[in-house]
Order: sequence, then structure tokens, then C-alpha cells
Amino acid sequence: MKIVLLWIFFPLFLVFISLPLFAQTTATVRGRITTSDNKPIEYISVALQGTGKGAMTDARGFYEIKQIQPGKYQIIASGLGYKKAGREITVLAGQNIEISLTLAESETQLQSVEITGRKERTYKTKATFIGNKTQTDIMDLPQSVSYASKELMADQGVVRTGDVVKNFSGVNQFTFYDDLTIRGFRVNGQSNTQLLNGLRTSTGFWKQPLTNYLERLEVLKGPASALYGNASPGGVVNRVTKKPLDENRKSVSVSLGSFNTFRGLVDFTGPATKDSSLLYRLNLGYEDANSFRDLQFDKNLIVAPSLSFIPDEKTRINFDLVYNSSRSRLDRGQAVIGNNLNSTPISLALSTPNDRLNENTYMVTFSLSRQLTDKLNFSASYLKTGYNEDLYEHRSANAYAVDSLGKNIPNLVAMQIFTRQRKRYIDNFSAFLNYTGKTGAIEHKLVAGYDYGSEKTPVGASQLTASGYRNVLNNGFIASYKVADSLKYLFDKKGIPVPNVPSFDLNNIRASQQLQDDSKAFYTVASIAPAYYYLNAGYIQDQLKWNRLQLLLGVRYEYYTDFSNYAAPNEVKTHSHVWLPRLGAVYSILNNLNVYGSYVTGYNPQSASTLANPNAGGPFDPLKSDMIEFGAKGNFLNDRLGITTSVYRIEQNNVLYPANVEGKPDLLKQVGVVLSKGIEFDVTGRVTPYWSMIASYAYNRSYISESPNAAEEGMQNPNAPRNLANIWTRYNFSYGLLKGLGIGAGTNYVGKRTLSLNTTQSIPEYMLVNGALYYTVGKIQLQFNANNITGKKYWVGGYDYIRLFPGAPSNYLATLTYSFN
Repeated sequence: MKIVLLWIFFPLFLVFISLPLFAQTTATVRGRITTSDNKPIEYISVALQGTGKGAMTDARGFYEIKQIQPGKYQIIASGLGYKKAGREITVLAGQNIEISLTLAESETQLQSVEITGRKERTYKTKATFIGNKTQTDIMDLPQSVSYASKELMADQGVVRTGDVVKNFSGVNQFTFYDDLTIRGFRVNGQSNTQLLNGLRTSTGFWKQPLTNYLERLEVLKGPASALYGNASPGGVVNRVTKKPLDENRKSVSVSLGSFNTFRGLVDFTGPATKDSSLLYRLNLGYEDANSFRDLQFDKNLIVAPSLSFIPDEKTRINFDLVYNSSRSRLDRGQAVIGNNLNSTPISLALSTPNDRLNENTYMVTFSLSRQLTDKLNFSASYLKTGYNEDLYEHRSANAYAVDSLGKNIPNLVAMQIFTRQRKRYIDNFSAFLNYTGKTGAIEHKLVAGYDYGSEKTPVGASQLTASGYRNVLNNGFIASYKVADSLKYLFDKKGIPVPNVPSFDLNNIRASQQLQDDSKAFYTVASIAPAYYYLNAGYIQDQLKWNRLQLLLGVRYEYYTDFSNYAAPNEVKTHSHVWLPRLGAVYSILNNLNVYGSYVTGYNPQSASTLANPNAGGPFDPLKSDMIEFGAKGNFLNDRLGITTSVYRIEQNNVLYPANVEGKPDLLKQVGVVLSKGIEFDVTGRVTPYWSMIASYAYNRSYISESPNAAEEGMQNPNAPRNLANIWTRYNFSYGLLKGLGIGAGTNYVGKRTLSLNTTQSIPEYMLVNGALYYTVGKIQLQFNANNITGKKYWVGGYDYIRLFPGAPSNYLATLTYSFN
């Protein structure tokens, strides 16, 4: 036994006695980075060239680099908005060196493509690319932008878009798919109006992908067509991927939580070469989780590598890949009996163990930025998106089963079976020039560019559908039941029409959720016609500055080509075109306070390609919209805290809504005019160096102002609450017995919402309470998040009382993160 103990403890003893010896052979460099007037600068990168070692300054400007081998080095301090500074140092074994540097503000050209990674570690983001296609201070953008940084997402323990956007004013979930409402208008992942690094893309819609590879998630409010083409009038969602950094940062985290959740995340970045001409970043994510919803699960794998090649100070080339493999079931929501929201549990899903939803998505981006002269920069980006869907599901037919008189049987939900396979490919190319110069006392930031975009659903997509009621010969089915044709139907012993797919019995849930023998169902081939469209667009925009006044003048011309009956003998090209102006003004009342106003227009074709639904009807006229917005933006507390407030009016024509025609559940109709008016208020940043917060409030009145059906005028848009409010805050203890401890807390309020235009059905308001604890010791952080602490029952959205989307009950997540260089 003594020999065994000796073998165990002798190696540990050698490690223990070697630590002081190792410390004596290495050195530590520490110091402070300040401005010329001796103010501390945080988030400045301090690096020892050629070693891969570095550090980031804290809120008081201090940094520390440990375990440096003896030798001569060049220490360099750099950060956005400041000129680099450095000096040569000689490091001796066991030495502690104090090196402080002063940085001067820089007036160098900002990036025109988001290639270089963001080094800050705070909720607040100073600049964005989404508003001007070049790095622009959010203060100088005459339009409202809401955003969430990776730090906020990590603190809240969220990895889904729907959970992130609860922090934004005027944004809420429509369903629990990749499906949102922004300023009263629906925006979803399948509509090809979402952006990845400012380029048009799409998601699978049915599932919200993990967000662990994102630097931030941001929403540009209002129509964005003048820069990005067809888009929702409410706003456009931009997902910004993490970019490589020129310093080593590595982190590994493991999370365990409610609903058998397991999640592992990896984020590695740093120089791949000694001269930092090649930088890398690798984000990996794996998730295996069940749900509070019956029979639901998610298995996700994210692989997101990124490379930045910087051959010289004027050229940057970037490669990004995001690959997501998802295995799950498609959840079509909760159904209730009649109009009683409490008649079934929120866990109820109409799925069976037969069901599956397998999705694979990739997004590959190449970006180039080249400084041609001191005033002229060229940028080009290409994004390829591929999506593959393999679906088998039991779902509602969006109606209750009926008796022989055609009356609803409120405890029986009519069911159908879908089995579908399809692919979708999206290409987006963008090239533009940025010019900065002066005409007398007027400064110019000129952007002129060209966009190409296309989406294709290739030949081969198909779907089998089993639905409706069996015919009297029991050798086929009829899509819907009509009393006048009752002799055509098969009836059971109770005199009820026999469904093709057994109805879901809300009074006997477990029996309906068992494995189903689908071999007895009758199927028909539902057409998923191949589709293809492409667009060509050119745009020009100038941001002029004279003293405290800035003017933004822009226009885009877009030529849109759609293929009717694509890949068929009767294929026909159809064309449309539009001019899209954009106007804005910003005036600096104070150095830290700007007021702004803007007028922007929107345009979105409503063709078979963009709707991706052959049963929607049509043809439909394109959506057209415009927005007037006024607001103010300020940076306070030494630029730590940003505040934005805005008022707006959006008008949109030719909106599509469900027609609610019996037997045609996918049929859409066009209404006249929709108006959206509201106010918004956002606060993001830090009150003190150790107290972070984000808060928002929005009032929105979004309704039909003109319609062929007079009864619809004045109706609130579906899933568009009038009031939204949110606050989240985190405080870190930096000294004393509680040093290393952090606490977080927040609430999220969503007002009452109607579900559709043709029903009085609604879902109630709710307020959630969330909390978190953090403990950091050395390179390890322990984190515990508790969500919906009060156990509030609520619904995030829905279409009707057969398709409700409930929110999660009380749940928790525990996370262990190890960060190292």
C-alpha cells in the first residue's frame, strides 16, 4: 500500500516543488495604459511580439502578462480608435517589470468589411457595419439599432435567437421557430431577408440554430432595402460571426441543465503565424437536449472555423464557415379544447415517436478588403448558403375533426402526415467602394456598390401528404368534409366521418402520442415546384459632415427576375424593378449627444420563389413600405453607457395574411395598408466598471388601416404586442470577501397579443423573472442561470388555439468555463 501511495504522490510532489522554480525562471510584465490626459483606457490589447502572449486592459487601464521567458521583446499596445504605441524591453528571470504606455487617438480609416475581430468584453458595442456598409459609430447612424454582444449572451446563458431578442426594444417571438416580430411586422429565417455579416442568407426556419459562433446579434430597425434589397419593413436581423484576433484566447465550457440539457462549447483564436499575418478562430458547439415539450429533442453540432489573412497593412482576406447539423422533431405547437387555454398542459405536442426532422445547413463566406489609396477602399464578399431538409411528421390539419353535421368536435384535432425532402441554395455577392474625402469644409463618406443575390430550390423536392377523410369506398381520401356530399364519405359506428389519419384525442393524450401505423393511410404527392429567382442591384450613398451636422443621402436600383414554372416546359421569366431612396440627418447637440431623423423605403417581391409555398395562391403584388423615424442617441459615463430613444411611423402596402378558407389552410390573401407607430427606448453598457446592464421599452400600435374587408380595419397585427419591456443587469464584486463573485438578474415583459385577423383568440401578457450567479477564480468561472423563477405560465406566440407556442417553465443551467491563452 505504501508503494502505491508513493507512486501516486511522488509525481505530484515533483510538480509542487517545481512551481516555485518555474516562477523564478520566468518574469511578469504589468502596467497601465492611459490617454494623454491620464485617463485609463480599457480593452486595449497589450502584446509581446513573437511570443503569442498578451493581455487586455481592465476598466482601470491595468494589464498583466505572466510566465515570460527571459529575453528582449517589443511590447505593443493597440486598440480601435488609438494609435499603436510600444517599446523594447529586456526581461530577466524572476523579474517583475512595470511598463505603462500613453496612447494617442487615431484618425485612421475604419474598416469597410467586418474582418477584424472585436476585442472588447462588454455589453456595449461602439460601432456597427449594418447601417452603412462600413464601420460607423452607432451614434452617427440615423436609424435605430438594437444589439446583443457575446458577453451578454454568455451572461444570460442563452444560445437561441428567440432568447436573445428579448433584450431588444420592439422585438419579440412570433413562434418558437426562427420567427420574430419587429415593430409589428413578421421576420423569419426562411424568408431570405436575414443577414450574416451583412450578406443575405436564410435558416431552416423550423429550428433556431445555436448562436455560440456569434460575436453579436443585431437588428437594424425599419426597412433596409436601400442597402440590402427585399426585406421586412420592421427591420433586418444581422448575425455577426466571431472573427480571428491577433492575440491568443481560448475557452472551453460545459453546461448541464433542465430537460436533460448537455452542451459543450469551444472558442479558440489567435495568430497562426509568428508575424500575425494569418489569424485563426475555431468555434465548436455540441448540444443534446430534451424539452419541456412532449417527445421533443434537439441534437446539434456546430463547426465554425474562420481565417484572416493580412499580407500587408492595406489588405485583409477572410474565410468563414458555419456548418450546422441538426437532428430533432418538428414541434407544431400546443392545441387546447375549444377556447380554454388551461384545458391541456403546455407540455402537449402532437408528435409521435415516428417523427423526425433532420437538417443540415452550411454558410461559407469569402471577404476581401483592400485599401487602394489613403481615401479609397475596395471591398468584396461572397456568401453561399446550402440547406437540406428531411422531414417526417404527424401534425394538425389546423382544424378540429368534425361530425356528420360538419360541427367541430373540440377534443379531437384533425391530423395529417407530411414526409418531405428538399434543398435550398442561396448565393449573395456584394462589391463596393468606400471613399472618404472633403469638398471644402464638407467631409464625405461615399459608398457605391453592386449586389447580386439568388435563391434556388432545385428539381427533386417532393412531399407526400396524408390528410382529410376517407371516401366511401375506403380506397382514397377527400381533402375536407362537406355535409352536402356526405354520401361520398366513410363513417364509423358512431356516424362520424372516418379520418384518413387518426385524430388526436385531447382527452387521451398518451394514446395519441404512441407509435402510429401509417401504412394504412392514403397519400398524395404534394407539389413542391422547383423555384428560382435572382436580383441585380446598384446603389450609391454619401454621408456628408459639416461641423455638427451629418446628412445621409442614398438610393438603390434593384432589378428582380423570377421564374414562373421554373424548370418546366412552360417556364416564363417575370421581371420587376424599383428605385429605393434613403435620407437621414444627424446633428450633434453635444459631443456625447446626437439627434437624428430618417426616411427609408422598403420593397419585397411576393412571388412563388420568395413565398416557397405553392398553395399560397397569387400572383401577389410586391410589398412596398416606407418609414419616418426621429430619435436621439447619447454616450454617457465616459462612453461606458449608450442610450437610444426613437419614434417612428411605418406604412406597408399589399401585406399577406392567412385567408382562412376551408380546405385551403395555406391560402393567403392581400390586405390594403398596414400602419405601425411607436416609441422605443434602449440602454446598454455599464453604470460602473463592475456594473453592466441592458434595458429597453417599446410601445407599438401596428394595425390594418385599409382593407377590402372593413371589419378588419383597426385590427392589431398578429403577435404584435403594444408593450414590451426588459431589463438585465450584472454586478461583479472586485474586492473583499466577495471578490470573484457576480450576480445577475432581470425581467422580461410582453403584452397581450392577438393571434390572427379572423379570430378573437389572443394570448395573455406575461412577465418573467430570471437570475444568475457567477464565481470566477483564476481562469475558471462557475455560472448558474435560473430562468422563469416564478414559474409563470405563458405563450411566446401562436397562430390559433390549435397552434400555440408555450414558453418554458422554471428551468436552470449550470456552466463551467475554463479560459486560457
